[in-house]
Amino acid sequence: MSDFFSGGWSIFVAVSTIVGLVACLLLLVIAARRRVMSQGSGGQDDNTTGHVWDVDLRELNNPLPRWWMVLFVVTVVFSVIYLWLYPGLGSAKGSLNWTSTGQYDNEQIKARAALAPLYARFAAMDEKQLAADKEAMGIGERLFINNCAACHGSDGRGSKGFPNLTDSDWLWGGSFADVQKTITEGRNGVMPPMAEAIGGGDNVRNIAQYVLSLAGSPHDSVAAQLGKPKFAVCAACHGPEGKGNPAVGAPNLTDKVWLHGWGEEAIAAMVNNGKNNAMPAQASRLTPEQIRVLAAYVLRLSQGTTKVAANP
Repeated sequence: MSDFFSGGWSIFVAVSTIVGLVACLLLLVIAARRRVMSQGSGGQDDNTTGHVWDVDLRELNNPLPRWWMVLFVVTVVFSVIYLWLYPGLGSAKGSLNWTSTGQYDNEQIKARAALAPLYARFAAMDEKQLAADKEAMGIGERLFINNCAACHGSDGRGSKGFPNLTDSDWLWGGSFADVQKTITEGRNGVMPPMAEAIGGGDNVRNIAQYVLSLAGSPHDSVAAQLGKPKFAVCAACHGPEGKGNPAVGAPNLTDKVWLHGWGEEAIAAMVNNGKNNAMPAQASRLTPEQIRVLAAYVLRLSQGTTKVAANP
């Protein structure tokens, strides 16, 4: 019940549940009681409630079927037993102390224990040996499809805001250890708004043109020359030559890889608004052994030797 803001919600849920069960039993008792019969024309009990519709349509006063009453009671008894054993009455844990997270954790432990012999064979391999092993790459592909494809695409080519893993452009480093660290711990790339730092106004456009010139893209050479002195502010992260810095995830501005869009407008938006781009850590989802295999697969993707296919 951690979603609730106070203990009052827990009490409310528990009381509502108990009142609901009691109300069900009372409803059964009331419905099972035989109503007073109406009297027919001859003064005899005619087994109706006296309600008449459309001249001759009458409501009979038959008792509830016994099988229905038994099932109703069984349902209420089952509910009481369930609430005694499992959580359901507010913050009460139940006598079995069962939780969905606990069951999930136990299932994960069992699954990892079952997979341990398989991954043990890969433990002594380096990234090149893993990349050459068909079984390892098959497992890596399935890990990638299940855990990475949602953002990076099933072919690993990414999209706007999600890095392409099939090229040689690495924001945080492209070594085997770097990729493992990225998968394990996640990354949080932050570029603060820089418009004020460079003077704002036309300076934003000028520095956007200078960045385009660094990549050899079509640009306004006059504006680029005006923006060059202002790039000193950007050099703290991107380097004096704009080649980036993997230590802080600053992208290389000279390689024509535009993660968040190309052109003056896209670059100016980055300068004006900044950007916060995060990759979530996968350590809670994958074991270290799985991450090694996945990292080798991702590196092989960047070498263009792996064809990614969707799971059958």
